[in-house]
Amino acid sequence: MKTLNMIPAYTVPDHPLGMVELWPMDLRQDTPEIYRWVTRPYARYWGMTAKTYDEVLAEYTAIHHNPHAAALIGKINGKTAFLCECYDPAHDLIGRFYDPAPGDVGMHILIGPAEKPIHGFTWQVFSVVMDFLFDNPSHNRVVVEPDARNEKIHRLNKKAGFTYVKDVQLPHKTAALAFCTRQQYFQSKEK
Repeated sequence: MKTLNMIPAYTVPDHPLGMVELWPMDLRQDTPEIYRWVTRPYARYWGMTAKTYDEVLAEYTAIHHNPHAAALIGKINGKTAFLCECYDPAHDLIGRFYDPAPGDVGMHILIGPAEKPIHGFTWQVFSVVMDFLFDNPSHNRVVVEPDARNEKIHRLNKKAGFTYVKDVQLPHKTAALAFCTRQQYFQSKEK
């Protein structure tokens, strides 16, 4: 899962939003902004609204050192715009609630607060992340486990072709377990 910090993990130079890049999270540089995002009320489903800066830093330090996970910063025209976490479900708590298959990749996404809302922005960013995940030929299926109450992300997941399987009780939330194969995703883009 790890990539070098010197080069972007993924670049879309001619996206309708502009130059979109995914970079490995730089703990020193990116944590202050991510802290401001995850502690805002709109990010309540991220589960960090009551966390201190040091707790958020510890969380992302753990991800940074985890060989089965990565935190990526999404930039649009050089400006930090979203956060993506990718992980191997076989090495995550969610892997206890289903039978992880080779090629499964877990994903979390958080859009930064908008200075000026852009219609369809979240869907466009979500699509970039899905394209990035499926750009890796070893990824066959994306696994998500959002909070069961998070209706906004459920709409995006379903639009992208995710199939919801069941709710599972995690220590910090009731999660809606859902899967999206490469075929399901690319078929959803044709609609």
